[in-house]
Amino acid sequence: MPTSATLPANGLHIYYEEWGAGEPLVLLHGATVTGRMWAQIIPALSAHHRVIVPDLRGHGRTDNPTGEFTYRLLAEDTAAFIEALGLEHPNVCGWSDGGQIALELGMRYPSLPRSLIVGAAWYTFPDSYVASMGLMGFMAPGVVLFDQTERAAPGFLDMVRALHGPTHGAGYEQTLLTQLSTMYLTPLNYTRRDFARIPRPTLIVIGDRDWGIPLEEATGMLRQIPLAELAVISRGDHALPNTRPELFAATVLDFLRRLDDIPSDTWRLTNA
Repeated sequence: MPTSATLPANGLHIYYEEWGAGEPLVLLHGATVTGRMWAQIIPALSAHHRVIVPDLRGHGRTDNPTGEFTYRLLAEDTAAFIEALGLEHPNVCGWSDGGQIALELGMRYPSLPRSLIVGAAWYTFPDSYVASMGLMGFMAPGVVLFDQTERAAPGFLDMVRALHGPTHGAGYEQTLLTQLSTMYLTPLNYTRRDFARIPRPTLIVIGDRDWGIPLEEATGMLRQIPLAELAVISRGDHALPNTRPELFAATVLDFLRRLDDIPSDTWRLTNA
């Protein structure tokens, strides 16, 4: 059974659960779900690591008093959470929005993590991404057509309501998606210098059948992050940690086992 607590950090009360012992591994979930999205792979990971799973700002049991969402702010939350827990160079693994946060963490807080696993993230807004956002009803920052959301993904709003309503109240599913729309439709504007700031070993993971993220997004990041490697999971979609949990967990564990093979002179601890 996990232990659980709520920790004050960056103006939030961050709920988290943890399993296992050993070198710390922080898991960052995707948008509209909670840390429970990792349930299928936690047993494999916690057999080797102390696995720490927070609910992100405005998700699950974590509050969001300002109603704001940006990837930079979510990375700031994560850095404050890691420091409040007293973790020394944890490995950080994220998927979808969690992968985006891990990427931002590497850029903005380069001395904090030991390694990064960046899953299902992007650095531009390719046409497939913009199309998928429109299909889901995200039309403009602050504008979501919920009838379109329901047509595109029947039951999705009910799922979001069930996950977050008990903590955040009735109607929160619409509030959450409206707040997220600004983050989703604001260009990222990453530069080569941003990627060059990431000094840590970084595993980029993507499924070969991800509906919103073309493979070129992953290979583009691979070419720009100094210590990056790429894992493309066959028959993997945007829900890969849930649809292929054993393979995803094995890929993460293989990467973490090999960290000690990286020469020490490649570890740069500056914030430059």
